[in-house]
Amino acid sequence: MAIEVYNTLTRKKEPFVPLEKGKVKMYVCGPTVYNYIHIGNARPAISFDMVRRYLEYRGYDVQYISNFTDVDDKLIKAAKELGEDVPTIAERFIKAYHDDTSALGVKKADHHPRVTETMPEIIEFIERLIEKGYAYESQGDVYFRTAKFENYGQLSDQSIEDLQLGSRIEVDQRKADPLDFALWKAAKDGEISWDSPWGKGRPGWHIECSAMVKKYLGDTIDIHAGGQDLTFPHHENEIAQSEALNEAKMANYWLHNGYIKIDNEKMSKSLGNFVLVHDIIQQHPPEVVRFFMLMAHYRSPINFSAELLESAKSGLERIKTTVANLQHRLQESADLGEDIDGWQQKISAFKTAFIEEMDDDFNSANAIAVLFDLVKEANVYLREDQSSKQVLESFIAQFQEFADVLGIEVANDSDELLDEEIEQLIEKRNQARKDRDFATADEIRDNLKELGIILEDTPQGVRWKRS
Repeated sequence: MAIEVYNTLTRKKEPFVPLEKGKVKMYVCGPTVYNYIHIGNARPAISFDMVRRYLEYRGYDVQYISNFTDVDDKLIKAAKELGEDVPTIAERFIKAYHDDTSALGVKKADHHPRVTETMPEIIEFIERLIEKGYAYESQGDVYFRTAKFENYGQLSDQSIEDLQLGSRIEVDQRKADPLDFALWKAAKDGEISWDSPWGKGRPGWHIECSAMVKKYLGDTIDIHAGGQDLTFPHHENEIAQSEALNEAKMANYWLHNGYIKIDNEKMSKSLGNFVLVHDIIQQHPPEVVRFFMLMAHYRSPINFSAELLESAKSGLERIKTTVANLQHRLQESADLGEDIDGWQQKISAFKTAFIEEMDDDFNSANAIAVLFDLVKEANVYLREDQSSKQVLESFIAQFQEFADVLGIEVANDSDELLDEEIEQLIEKRNQARKDRDFATADEIRDNLKELGIILEDTPQGVRWKRS
């Protein structure tokens, strides 16, 4: 079986063939660290962490780089508003990023380069583009000659002519062409700046990633990834400047995750539906937020709502409860000598199905459907009178294997009640009520409530749910 990847550059699925056998060079665009990240930033972090985990699961040695933009217009504006300097703000929100993404189960990159740490490489990159005629200095700024790069627009499937016709870019006398973009910006009074051959200033946004990719991974990499909103102009401009300088393909595969809406509305500050990860994980378990994100294919749009989060929570609890019941049964099971090959083959078939779904452009949504099918099969087995230690261990190991790929935790907390333990307590309460021992019945109900179990007395009997 081979992994197939949807490549934004070619607009089709392609077999994944890395530059070097068994190794993957992967770069994911990170956030601008002027505030806490919002759930739109969290999606690529989660999605491409999942991709990384799956590639590692399939035996690849993945070199994973994700940057921090720690100086740009947003940071300079925040510094003025807060009366702090840019490095202080950046440092605070880089730490916050690590705290939030760690809670979401995202592994740290092999390296998180920063713009401020990559200044010599950025300046050298721009100098060489000027030498090759792809860039020019104008009043302390440096711009890339977009028209000179003949493949400009290839990633976003637009021609130079289409871009010029649809351009809303304001006329700037410093530019030779309205589509030219800044590689270096001359410093304004009071702004943070660095010395350069063109005077004091700072890099444009796009150049940082090109310089970082070249520094840490080389001229050509396997996978470049980020949010769909980065396709144009950010990634388009990266391709232009990198391929103009290196005379080599920048990345063989371009992956982009879909947008997030909030209650079917586009997320924006003006609509007041701007959701920060820092806030949402105070209200909902972080692992539920991650599971929710992975229940959709990474390229599909997501509608983010409290109701859908609750649905994801219920689904994750269902998996955890099944694993807990398997573990509980395992403690009571003997190493039976019965023929267990049939069950082992069934469990193995789920692994095959899971890999098939993930091989198809990292389809976590369908992979999770396989996980729920495994839940059904495990519950069928748990209803049998006798159980084999080997089969139970195989079920548990398979659940954990899938969970590791998805970056979720399926082991129940040790103090959480199992379904059958809850049912036993409910039976004791029912008997107490029959015996008119209402004090004991109420005590059991109150104890269950403290443990997050809500009882509902209905004409059909007692129903329960986890709060």
